[in-house]
Amino acid sequence: MRVTSLCLGLGALLLFQCTSPKKASEPVLLTIGPEAVPAAEFAYVYEKNNGNADSAYSSASVKEYLDLYTNFKLKVAEAKSRGLDTTEAFKKELGGYKEQLAQPYLTEKSVTDQLVREAYERLKKEVSASHILVSVDMEADPKDTLAAYQKAMNLREQAVNGTPFEQLAAKHSDDPSARENDGQLGYFTALQMVYPFENAAYNTPVGQISQPIRTRFGYHLIKVNDVRPAQGEIKVAHIMVRAQQGLPKADSLVAKKKIDEIYKRVQRNENWDQLASQFSEDAASADNGGELPWFGTGRMIPSFEEAAFALDKPGAITEPIQTAYGWHIIKLLERKELPTYEEMETSLRNRIAKDSRSELNKAAFMRRIKKENNLVEIPATKETVLKLADSTLLAGTWKLQLPAEPKNLASAPLFTINSKPYTVTDFASYVEKNQRRRQNVSPSHAMNLLYDKYLETSLLDYEKEHLEEKHQDYRMLVNEYHDGILLFQLMEEKVWAKAVEDTVGLQAFFEQNRDKYTWGTRAKATILSAATPEILAQAQKLMQNGRYESIRYKQPDISFEFGNDKLSQAATGQLDVLAAAMQADSTLTVDLTGFVDTREATNRANSSLASRRANAVKNYLTQKEVQEDRINVTASANRTAAARNGRKVTLQVFSTDLQTLADQLNQNSPLALQVTSRKFQRGENKALDQVNWQPGTNTVTQDGRTVWINIEQVEAPKPKELSETRGVVISDYQNYLEQEWLKELRQKYPVTVNQTEVERIIKK
Repeated sequence: MRVTSLCLGLGALLLFQCTSPKKASEPVLLTIGPEAVPAAEFAYVYEKNNGNADSAYSSASVKEYLDLYTNFKLKVAEAKSRGLDTTEAFKKELGGYKEQLAQPYLTEKSVTDQLVREAYERLKKEVSASHILVSVDMEADPKDTLAAYQKAMNLREQAVNGTPFEQLAAKHSDDPSARENDGQLGYFTALQMVYPFENAAYNTPVGQISQPIRTRFGYHLIKVNDVRPAQGEIKVAHIMVRAQQGLPKADSLVAKKKIDEIYKRVQRNENWDQLASQFSEDAASADNGGELPWFGTGRMIPSFEEAAFALDKPGAITEPIQTAYGWHIIKLLERKELPTYEEMETSLRNRIAKDSRSELNKAAFMRRIKKENNLVEIPATKETVLKLADSTLLAGTWKLQLPAEPKNLASAPLFTINSKPYTVTDFASYVEKNQRRRQNVSPSHAMNLLYDKYLETSLLDYEKEHLEEKHQDYRMLVNEYHDGILLFQLMEEKVWAKAVEDTVGLQAFFEQNRDKYTWGTRAKATILSAATPEILAQAQKLMQNGRYESIRYKQPDISFEFGNDKLSQAATGQLDVLAAAMQADSTLTVDLTGFVDTREATNRANSSLASRRANAVKNYLTQKEVQEDRINVTASANRTAAARNGRKVTLQVFSTDLQTLADQLNQNSPLALQVTSRKFQRGENKALDQVNWQPGTNTVTQDGRTVWINIEQVEAPKPKELSETRGVVISDYQNYLEQEWLKELRQKYPVTVNQTEVERIIKK
């Protein structure tokens, strides 16, 4: 978010500015041009940003902050005078921020707190339950809703009177899975089911059947089979052989034999990761040793979950177990218990905000703002409007057709919010925009649903419009973003972008201030920091050659057809990549060695074939603009080598860059060797600071590592060039431009400070 970064860059100056209506009697702290800044406004901002500082309310602290605040207000005044706060782009951006900032104020915090604590306590237990679903849409006609409820009650009565619950589920439940599982859901915990269902499951005793519970799916009867302590979460790896249900018996038998053979190899302690990579048919995990993400109860299919949680300690392995997807061997990697409430609180709040239980929060919030905003409904008008609904509403084409009586219905209020009327015409416009095709409901019920939604939307919109009056913190945040957006636009134009783009001005500033940008004494040095003396000795030996085989650009061999020296399409594609790398990195060279196979080597006609193959590769690279002197060609006529290597050209890429040497020696341990080669000032390298700054080599010990230092030359202090310190100069030039701009603004908007009010703030 760019405003946030701006706030940081301006030293949090944007956490301020109350723009509540100013009373005529409010003391003024300062005036900037025609604008008066109340003392209370500055006091609030100062307290928020400096109240906890040791120097808070000292004369120096208050006056320093007042100066910064005045500079800020000058820039805002300029932005407003240029109309930057009236553009559509500005209004759209601020509107987006306001929508985000409003969210915490459109909720019932006490309800959220209760739901978070309740969810955590429920996570300590797991419930095993079965259910019967009687489907009915949330917006169904009341008669259909009643029919579904009565059906659910009838099924409950049968279950209570002795009919097996599982039998009723298999026969009558609208949950398709009930035909196979008799309505059994297995174990689950909090936040895995819709909230009304979860609530009923956790509040129904073991062995009992709940009353019908309404969710967005319909009415549920829930039978609680068991409650147990939470099992926590586990991480496992698995090796899988697919054998989905419905496969021919022969294929299923092959899958079973395969998993049994893999299991035998696991029992012989063969490398698990290799077995998973070679044989597991779960492509998503095979190359990672079969590792799966952490999971808890209810996240996996029951048979897999049950077998995994039965493993008692890390490293334990199951026998092959079957699921709907095939056969699995499961290995336990880690197990962890439920984290503390403090550790989970933030994630629980985020999950609850997206969970169906957030509807409880919304309902509580709506009840409060109905009261706070004095919502008054007019039942007679509502009843009249509901009668205006007809079949066109169900088709999504309804238009307001006013009856002759009562007169003035169009302007009649349906309800008022703090005496503000919301008329029949207003509602009709909402209906025409938001109606949709509906089935199996009456027109009056469809109109009633739209009325409820219109009332809720109107109430929320009213609350948003008046948040700044109710919540000072929100008002302050809105103003922070309001002025932050303005300031960003103006600072970008007057300071930040100008300092980068004005190359002439930047050069002139640099020339005028050259004495500020100088190098101290510098040593041009190469430093090798090795984990052990042995690694350093190995590095020094390799350095004698001056070129190092590249791990990064390691190349596969180029293969050829029998008796042929023509490059294949695959070979030219590989060489294109190599050529691009060599063009980008001038330290790279390549050694090419051509080979023939045994049969080719015995044929005199092929005596020069190895050389021709190597030269074919060389010629292709030179065509790609790789310098010829960076390509070394050899050919092998050795028959033993021919038999071993076959028809190909080997490519070895080398570099003179010492970092390539480090790459070689760091293959097994990333920190075995660290290489640095550049110019150093004193204080930039602890090891270098230990030795005399004279050309030559030294070996020292630093932080437990063996360090070899080669000082090539020592340079006396000298001025920097602009290219060597451009970033620092740009920053200084930006500060210079800002100060010059502020001088102009103080001329344009005279500043007057009320010292009496300043002293009053200090004396606080």
